[in-house]
Amino acid sequence: MRVTEMTNFESGRDAVRRSRERMESLQGKSATLKKLNTPSDDPVGAAKVLEVRTEKVNNDQYLMNSKLAETFLSNSEQTLGELTDTVIRAKEIALAQSSGASSNAQTRLGVAEEVTQLFNQSVAAANRRIGDRYLFGGYKTDRPPLSPEGRFLGDEGQMMTEIAKDVFVSMNVPGVEAFNTQPQSSSDGQGVYGAPIRSPAGLRAQNEALNESGIPLENVNVFNELQNLRISLLTGDLDGIRDTLERFDQLQGHLTTMRAKIGSRLQGIQSTSQAIERHNITNAQLTSALEDADMAQVVSDLAKEETVFRSALQSSQKLIQPTLMDFVK
Repeated sequence: MRVTEMTNFESGRDAVRRSRERMESLQGKSATLKKLNTPSDDPVGAAKVLEVRTEKVNNDQYLMNSKLAETFLSNSEQTLGELTDTVIRAKEIALAQSSGASSNAQTRLGVAEEVTQLFNQSVAAANRRIGDRYLFGGYKTDRPPLSPEGRFLGDEGQMMTEIAKDVFVSMNVPGVEAFNTQPQSSSDGQGVYGAPIRSPAGLRAQNEALNESGIPLENVNVFNELQNLRISLLTGDLDGIRDTLERFDQLQGHLTTMRAKIGSRLQGIQSTSQAIERHNITNAQLTSALEDADMAQVVSDLAKEETVFRSALQSSQKLIQPTLMDFVK
């Protein structure tokens, strides 16, 4: 087989080109500190890196959802704690004023004003919001869930948020569930607070009838009981004041249970968030192993390739050295 001058020329050119391409690749890795700069560098590794990056984006969104849910639930728990303190104080007032020997009309009128303030504080706490979203209104987060008279205006909706893949948690506690011992809705959708407050005597009569028939007692909520206590204090109804003690005990136990449920939900959110953060660290380590370049190896390979490149240039120079005068000879 005859080796022509064109063959020598093309062989030298290809050797120089391949060496230059390898040098450019190594220089790119040295500049970016990454061995995966294009998918062609490692198709399998590039696909895995893209998968991990997509998962990280999803995990970041899950963490944001968890932070929002944690903020809502923490503030809800704090509000229920304030309502618990209010119920305890109202129970102390009822206990002190339920005996005629330790109270009189003047003292009852005085503490009735305190109960009024407790009621107003409770309504304000129930209407607490984060940003422009109210905590206890269910799906109706754009308006206060309670009117100044204590009438419930929200619904029973629970806003579910995804804190991990296919893991959903309710980020709110509807007011119907939070403020009542037996959550239920009225036919007009206004919640259990739609009914007018009845007199303590009427409540006692109904409860006695229900007890005799074996039917569960009437649902108890925070705001009606505060109003019932205030009315009993203003009218001097000692039996009505005593009747509120048991219902305040029920409310205190219910609020404590709701706070425990919120605490369990918060603990679950925090555990899930910690697991996602650990998973993100593992993914970061995997991405680094697939994507980051070994700089010691890159520098060594670059020095070797420079030597190869110079050798290719010198060899090519010798191969294509003959001129036209050499052929004439």
